[in-house]
Amino acid sequence: MSNYELRLISALGKVFPHHAPPARPEKEWLSVLNGETVSLQIAYLQKKGGRAWGRLKVEAPPEININIRRVRYMPGCISADYETDDGYLENKDGGVFPDLLEPLDTERLPLIPGLWQNCWIDIETNPKIAPGSYPISICIENKDGEVLCSAKTSVKAIPIELPPADVLHTRWFHVDCLAQYYGVDVFSERHWEIIENFAAYAVQHGINALLTPIHTPPLDTEVGGERLTNQLLDVSVKGETYSFGFEKFERWVAMCRRVGVEYFEMAHLFTQWGAEHAPKIMGTKNGEYTRLFGWDTEAAGPEYANYLRQMLPALCAKLRELGIADKTFFHISDEPGPKHFESYTNASNIVRPLLEGYKIVDALTNYDFYQRGAVGVPIPAVDHIEPFLEGDVDELWCYNCCVQSYKVPNQFFMLPSFRSRILGVLMYKYNIAGFLHWGYNFYNCMHSVYPVDPYITTDADGTFPSGDSFMVYPGKDGKPLASLRLMVVQEAFNDIRALKLLEKSIGRDAVLALIEGDLEEPLTFKCFPQSEEYLLSLRHRVNCMIEKHM
Repeated sequence: MSNYELRLISALGKVFPHHAPPARPEKEWLSVLNGETVSLQIAYLQKKGGRAWGRLKVEAPPEININIRRVRYMPGCISADYETDDGYLENKDGGVFPDLLEPLDTERLPLIPGLWQNCWIDIETNPKIAPGSYPISICIENKDGEVLCSAKTSVKAIPIELPPADVLHTRWFHVDCLAQYYGVDVFSERHWEIIENFAAYAVQHGINALLTPIHTPPLDTEVGGERLTNQLLDVSVKGETYSFGFEKFERWVAMCRRVGVEYFEMAHLFTQWGAEHAPKIMGTKNGEYTRLFGWDTEAAGPEYANYLRQMLPALCAKLRELGIADKTFFHISDEPGPKHFESYTNASNIVRPLLEGYKIVDALTNYDFYQRGAVGVPIPAVDHIEPFLEGDVDELWCYNCCVQSYKVPNQFFMLPSFRSRILGVLMYKYNIAGFLHWGYNFYNCMHSVYPVDPYITTDADGTFPSGDSFMVYPGKDGKPLASLRLMVVQEAFNDIRALKLLEKSIGRDAVLALIEGDLEEPLTFKCFPQSEEYLLSLRHRVNCMIEKHM
């Protein structure tokens, strides 16, 4: 019996050190359209012996582009405050979870006796590839070139272009966290370089909107506290008259265009959880750079209203000048509750006349805000979306965060990956126009009292389920490193694109029948197949039908 074992598993599997993962049969089960990345994993084990190095070899025809990364285990847990279901991978005591995708020297593959390890393999096709099945062979050798274990599979290339995404996808981009982690001054030249690296990576992985800090975003901030200032607008005030400098804002827009950002999401105009105060806004007054507004400013009071009535027209004029007005949307306040209806409405009444023609969108859970006209484009949480679906909202988005921990899609460490990827199929079925998540790169504790190291602290220092607050890790060179979860979510949004492509050929009703034809119950945000096989099979069938009908 061999001392080494290698198993092929899908991108939806999660490998743990002391548990042998189920292997997929060595047959064709991968298919790829032009313009997308599909992934698989290899899990490998050295059963006994001393710690050693191996050599990983992945061979494919030249038309197939291969990228290999090592999957690293990260510490994770979920607070007892959150309700869980029986679909979690581990109990509330937590443990280590596969998440970080780290660059790998294939000549130095770690062989660790008695522990399963795994690598992540991305597959892309050359745009000019011919249709057909392409073999992929994988083996691990010792330093003398002896094959220790091996496996083979293939990928079906379908040379039909995956269409551009028409669903808006934002994950909040925290500029201050990058400055803090890398120890650079906000909007210094090095900071701009790092910002662009992280923004480009977001676009590369299917995120097409970027939170734009016209002022320091009033998000996850302790009442009375402050986040590190990151404000693109230069503000000066003389008496009650404001003037604005847009040099940094113009540089931001140019950077976004350079890396492919399509939509511009302006920072919230009022504080989180109720719109009761103004955000922190810095400016020059009497020759001194000082805080002009903040927690001591009444949201709907005359001082801040006067500021907004001057700032927003100036900003909108700049948006039109830069040609991005039709790609820009605004927020009032994040996650207002029923008790905040009056303060939210008062704030909204100030802003809405100044933003005619612009979308104003907000994450909330109470349908009353939409029904009574307080918000134009609601973004309900996935566990509170039913009333909005029944209400036939004209343009409906959705979001998830730490609280959506029971039965619904999310991207925590301790959830199986199909709970992340099913989001794409659900968004297609229910015609969801956009998705929002709050943490692309939040590297702070709760309420941003102090920064944390995301390689050590994955739960905002005991606040959120691990994996909720960030999707990328900060690399040593100022460039992001992916999480396993980021790749799975990217495939979820590629699923939407593929389903919409197929719809052009066979119609929406036929696509819906394909999605739900074999299910015992209709697909909902709280009821979906509890296995990876459904998603893998569905996407393979969709691709084959695209090939047949296009």
